[in-house]
Amino acid sequence: MPLQNRVDPEGNIISTNARGAWLGNRGVIHNDQKQIVRPFKIKAWITCALQFKGRHRAVMTPNRWTELFFLDEATAFAAGHRPCFECRRDYANLFKAAWIKGNPGFGFNLKTPIGKIDDIIHSERIKADRSKVIFKENPQKLPDGTFILFENNRYLINQHKMYLWTPFGYEAGKDLPANDKVEVLTPASIVNAFAAGYIPQMGLKV
Repeated sequence: MPLQNRVDPEGNIISTNARGAWLGNRGVIHNDQKQIVRPFKIKAWITCALQFKGRHRAVMTPNRWTELFFLDEATAFAAGHRPCFECRRDYANLFKAAWIKGNPGFGFNLKTPIGKIDDIIHSERIKADRSKVIFKENPQKLPDGTFILFENNRYLINQHKMYLWTPFGYEAGKDLPANDKVEVLTPASIVNAFAAGYIPQMGLKV
């Protein structure tokens, strides 16, 4: 049985044989038996590069942060993660700038500590009962890289098409639904950052 360390677009931590393209961190959320015991420990949910300065880790080492994995960066963002400032500094700075541009109502600027943005994202990704925060929007207005929930399935929006997510990749694209509103999985302020210019990596083969 593979470890429970893969994250889906709703932020659930699942068990699958599929490989991931990115590494994630929510703090120490496993026990000594390599079992997930909590959804998160810290508010700074980050997305890291799989390789950085030749570092090597034994997955789920006791009392060390829990290694999580994502199909692509768009999946990580949908779950509520953002780029790491250590191993992905350039992308983290690009994301921060786009987030601030796309969310002017908060009054943040480039000198605002990233922790304040983490607080906003945290309020947009998970409720007090640990369920996923979802909002509704017209699918035609959503930027590429956004995930929606449609007919109980998770779809990635790209180039006016939607692609069904699976742990192993995406299925063929379909036209966006004609609905006036659909349920959006990607946190609202991150959607605004995409609209402001941040382009997440998407594991599409189109």
